Amino acid sequence: MSEPDIVDMAHRDPKDLNSHVQVLYEEVLGEPEGSHSIDGVWRCAFKCFSGSRDLCYRILSVLCAVPLAFCWGCEFAALSFYHIWCVTPFLKMYVININSCKVVYRACYSACCDPCFESCGRVFSDIRMTKINA
Repeated sequence: MSEPDIVDMAHRDPKDLNSHVQVLYEEVLGEPEGSHSIDGVWRCAFKCFSGSRDLCYRILSVLCAVPLAFCWGCEFAALSFYHIWCVTPFLKMYVININSCKVVYRACYSACCDPCFESCGRVFSDIRMTKINA
């Protein structure tokens, strides 16, 4: 896995992973017809909401982004290690063993069921259909 050498600072979510957490003022607060506050209060509430949301996010990012990025990097490294060194070899071993079981199962099944199926086939192969004119 190679990572790009340059980080795109303009498009930080190019695969649209987190569009579901994009919260706009209009999606959280709304005044129905007949219940409107003063225009200045509505503008001030909008600025307060947007400013506090942005400031809080930036503070949390400064405090937590690097340590969490380190933790998630370690987590995905451990996950990759586990899959490469444990899961894939185990699955390969399982497929090899189950193929051996399949050969034994097929032989037992054929030994027990094939005579019955052949007998039924012979019995039913002698049935003849004729059309009777009335």
